[in-house]
Amino acid sequence: MSDPKLTPRRGFLGRVAAGAAALGIGTALPAPLAATTSNSSPARDPKLEAWFGKLKGKHRMVFDSPAPHEGMIAIWPRVYLNTMNETHGEKDGASAMIILRHHSLGLAIQDSMWEKYEFGKVFHVDVNGQPATRNPFAKIEGLPITGLGITELLASGVLVGACDVAMTVYSSGVAKARGLDAAAVRKEWVDALHPGVQLVPSGVYAVGRAQELGCGYCFAG
Repeated sequence: MSDPKLTPRRGFLGRVAAGAAALGIGTALPAPLAATTSNSSPARDPKLEAWFGKLKGKHRMVFDSPAPHEGMIAIWPRVYLNTMNETHGEKDGASAMIILRHHSLGLAIQDSMWEKYEFGKVFHVDVNGQPATRNPFAKIEGLPITGLGITELLASGVLVGACDVAMTVYSSGVAKARGLDAAAVRKEWVDALHPGVQLVPSGVYAVGRAQELGCGYCFAG
């Protein structure tokens, strides 16, 4: 009979590995103990895989936005990049990725669609108590920080992804309400994405993939 005071080796090693994983030090353990996640399986779409490949540097963060949240999704990534570089220096580099899904989808689309399809109502975005007729978070001014807003962040190299599932669901709903062809409305919205925005299979897919590629997670909506 085994001594109850002795911890079985397998159980002990399992607890060590679990504890190390919780502390984020799995890679410091010997290979048999370290839990590994494969990042080598490429997406079937080379363009999508190349987009994720733009994540560079030692410090990486994905900002997950299912709702506009008063435009914080268009502010926090700039704050992250500024303070990361100021604190750690630019030699290590930092990357930020924004994922716009659910009610935040409209922030990825240009103003022409906001007015035509009443995006303020569709995506629940108000300005002064009224549904917005343009994207109020494309460029944000009036704060003591420059480079704020989706278009400003895109121009500075921040990666912005738009959920294709949300694109399909919302455009279909609007098309049905207006008696329009769903495929045609969807195409119009996709064509009106801000230049540089990447359509991703789903927002939740993109958030998960970004974390596989070394991004920390920030809920921004």
